[in-house]
Amino acid sequence: MALFAERNQKIGSENAFKVGPHIVHVDKSRGPVVKLNLGEPDYDLPKAVNAEIKRQLDLGNTHYCDPQGTPNLRSAISEYVNRTRGLKTTPGHVVVFPGGKPSIGLTQQIYCNPGDEVIYPSPGFPIYESFIRYVQAVPVPLHLDESAGFTFTSQQLEELITPRTKVIYLNFPSNPTGGVASQAQIEEIADVILRKAHADVRVYSDEIYERIVFDSQQHYSILQVPGMAERTILASGFSKTFAWTGGRIGYAVLPTVEEAEMFKTLNINYFSCVAPYNQEAAVVALTDSTVEQEVLGMVETFEERRDVVLEDLRGILGVECQKPGGAFYLFPNIGGVCESMGLIDYHAQLDQSEKDENSPAGLFQMFALYEHQVAVLDRLSFGRIGAEGKHFLRLSTASELGVLRDGVKRLSDAAQDQAGLEKFLRERPDKKIGS
Repeated sequence: MALFAERNQKIGSENAFKVGPHIVHVDKSRGPVVKLNLGEPDYDLPKAVNAEIKRQLDLGNTHYCDPQGTPNLRSAISEYVNRTRGLKTTPGHVVVFPGGKPSIGLTQQIYCNPGDEVIYPSPGFPIYESFIRYVQAVPVPLHLDESAGFTFTSQQLEELITPRTKVIYLNFPSNPTGGVASQAQIEEIADVILRKAHADVRVYSDEIYERIVFDSQQHYSILQVPGMAERTILASGFSKTFAWTGGRIGYAVLPTVEEAEMFKTLNINYFSCVAPYNQEAAVVALTDSTVEQEVLGMVETFEERRDVVLEDLRGILGVECQKPGGAFYLFPNIGGVCESMGLIDYHAQLDQSEKDENSPAGLFQMFALYEHQVAVLDRLSFGRIGAEGKHFLRLSTASELGVLRDGVKRLSDAAQDQAGLEKFLRERPDKKIGS
């Protein structure tokens, strides 16, 4: 009898957290690390939201509440999505979760039977792919095109939809690429889904970065396309827009009240409820005009950082980088660096098990951390299936500009440090952590 259930071998993780022990080790042994790995805004929680949390605590609002979410917050969310997407939802369609992640996995548990297919963007948020085999579904990665700004065509999606398709994940603005789809692209994607997918297929539209868009663009949701509100789960939350990653407030707006009740049932089984004092503060985040101004200022800063750091990255020999339209990430292609430094050949010569666990970009990621003290993430961290031969890094721009430019300078130095790389590959200090 084995200790762990077999299904535990089928669930993945998120490398943004797995790299943490390596960062701690380098911090202690070599000195401070420039951390560009976590997608966490470097802003404080808006003042009005912070004050409301304190007020709610003073009122003693620290007990159990509705597992579906407090009535006040569900009403505020319903009014917000109705106003911004032209919908006609009610609070009964809304379910609140401890963060944006739970609804990703719960969606697969609720809708997927063994053998059903799940289409998801790759590169994409790793938790999409992580859960699929865990629930005995079949992963179907939708590979995003670098030359198209990391979006995809309706034809690409149409080729993947089959009678076994059950869930389709969309994520615009995108993590990790910052890709933003135009209204025309979204309408074409919706047309394919309406024509080809069964009415019971659910589209999971992850819009967590909905308000972090640049270049005077407007976020356009697939729920705004006629016919899609009846098929789409709108998922968002408060971590990114309001710099509130520790508050753990996410939500989903379901096509029917019956579906919302099913998510509520799983909430009861897993979480009981979300902290009510944070939920009441989330109402302020959606309704207070001073909060809106703070958010606009943060987004303006992210756009300014993007422009500066993008030029710095493009100045590194062997690096190309698309201009992201939203979120707070850059996703440079370092294929030229991997080629010139011999990492592609080195990786090809590894034994199969080690090859599967690494990538040329991942080796460069660890080299840059251990020898140049800058933390980033590689392409393999954002979807493993079909990632071979794709040499990218993700940099979070959620740090002060001087820190960002220092981090990119360290990456540039690493890209020219052939002797340092050879030493690193001989010693592989990263393999000793956790062993």
